[in-house]
Amino acid sequence: MKHRRIPKRRAALAGGAAVALLGAGITFQTASASEEKPAPEVKALSATAAGNLASTLVERLGGDAAGAYYDVKTRALVVNVVDENAADAVREAGGRARIVEHSLAELTRARQTLKTRATMPGTSWAVDPVTNKVVVTADRTVDGASLDKLTQVVKGLGAKAELKRAAGVFRPFIAGGDAIHSGGGRCSLGFNVVKDGQPHFITAGHCGEANSQWSETQGGAAIGTMVDSQFPGNDFALVKYDGDTAHPSEVDLYDGSTQQITKAGEATVGMKVTRSGSTTQVHDGEVTGLNATVNYGSGQVVEGLIQTTVCAEPGDSGGALFAGDTAIGLTSGGSGDCTSGGVTFFQPVPEALEAFGAQIG
Repeated sequence: MKHRRIPKRRAALAGGAAVALLGAGITFQTASASEEKPAPEVKALSATAAGNLASTLVERLGGDAAGAYYDVKTRALVVNVVDENAADAVREAGGRARIVEHSLAELTRARQTLKTRATMPGTSWAVDPVTNKVVVTADRTVDGASLDKLTQVVKGLGAKAELKRAAGVFRPFIAGGDAIHSGGGRCSLGFNVVKDGQPHFITAGHCGEANSQWSETQGGAAIGTMVDSQFPGNDFALVKYDGDTAHPSEVDLYDGSTQQITKAGEATVGMKVTRSGSTTQVHDGEVTGLNATVNYGSGQVVEGLIQTTVCAEPGDSGGALFAGDTAIGLTSGGSGDCTSGGVTFFQPVPEALEAFGAQIG
């Protein structure tokens, strides 16, 4: 896909405009906007509506789109594009267009280079539409020759990538919503779902294997059996409840109340999200990346994850990530804890539901 590259000075100005958009919420318009025809108004959207619009625009624009994110302060969808024609289409749809240097195809090739040359335990990478780069993160176990190699690969990608460090260690949050137990392990229930008219729930795939039994308390009576588990590659599992009693489609908020869940939806960079898990209960944060690849310390690679600033700890695995009444993700793993913070990754719920042929109940 050929596209017109903007001069460095203009690229710098575009980058500065992005900072201003996030910090001050001002409206960005290109200098070429017609004086005779007012620029279309930027729509104020909810995070869910912005995600839906982003999916529509990215599909429509194809290679001319270079990612999108939600500006929480102005409630606007910002869409990165590589030329003015695509920018006009974004504006007409009610989004805010931002011309950037790197196309999504270029960033995808950068990700492939990382996968080929820098796959090693303790690393992750995801496209950050705010910086228009692939952000590579190395946990504290990556050092010596491994860190040197990773640094050189990232350096070779030039302005398309940057390297960051995580203080903790990337690991699946297994120890082990509400707590669920199997054998000596504990995880967290994600969302109650329905498959073939029967009650089930979804959780993380690394929590257990097919045919394992799960209970509400350690050593308690089984409440269901895991009928499918996918990990690594993906990180989701399906458990069928014993019996046919319907289970409520809600998430425990650990304050005596629950959040009703009515549907599943896609994450959007910039979206404010909440996580519920049996170890650290309820915490909030923000989506910072999509389609993330994480190389856990055990050498298990999972792709297509949601990257966030929400904290989590062992035992929170499989727990619910949601935005209002919308199911967004299942807790997979990450670094840090809920004292010092860290990076946490989530398996997208829509992908799990599609794979299992299930629906939010």
